[in-house]
Amino acid sequence: MSEVQRIPPRSGVAFPMATGERLIVTDPEGCQVADLLAFNRHDVREVISNGRTLDYEETIRLTAGNRLWSNRSHILLTIEADTVGSHDFLLTPCSHDTFRHFYPDKPLHRGCFGNLTEALAPWGIEPDMIPVAFNCFMNVPVAADGKINVLPPLSRAGDSIAFRAEGDLIIGLTSCAAYASNGGSFKPIHYRVER
Repeated sequence: MSEVQRIPPRSGVAFPMATGERLIVTDPEGCQVADLLAFNRHDVREVISNGRTLDYEETIRLTAGNRLWSNRSHILLTIEADTVGSHDFLLTPCSHDTFRHFYPDKPLHRGCFGNLTEALAPWGIEPDMIPVAFNCFMNVPVAADGKINVLPPLSRAGDSIAFRAEGDLIIGLTSCAAYASNGGSFKPIHYRVER
C-alpha cells in the first residue's frame, strides 16, 4: 500500500495508474469536493465520458458497483467502495469563467480546470482535451422540474471512495476551488494508490 498523498486546498495533481491498481480518494476534514479525470495512458485521446457513463450505467447516482466509461465505450474505472453515495457527473470543472459567472465579487481563481490543465500537461493533455470530471463528494440534486442546485457535500471527515483501474491510466485529481461546491470553505483532499 502506498503512502497517503495530500492535495492542498484549491490545487491539483496528476499521476499514472496501472491496470488493477486501486485509488482511494478521501475527504479528510469533510465537505470538500475532488474532481477526478481518467485518460488512457497509451492514447490520451481516450478519456472518461459522462455521457457514455450515464447512458450505460442508466443512473446519475453513481456509487459502488458502477463503472466509469470512456468516450470509446471502454470501462476505465470501477467504483469498488463508497461511504458517501453522493457524487456529481453533470457539471464541468470550475474555471476562470466559472468564477466570473458565479462569483463576480470574489477573487478570480483558475479553478479545477486550470489546476488540471497544469497537472496533466506533462502527459500531452491540452486544455481542450479536458472533459466533464467525475466530481467526488459533490452534492448536485436534480429537482422534478429538472432544475439543478449545488449544495454543500454530504461527506464527513474520513469519508472515501475507491476505484479500480480497468486499464493503464493517467489520473487527474483536485481539491476543488469553487465556493458553492465546498460549502464556502476550502480543504485538502487525500489519496493513495494501492498496488
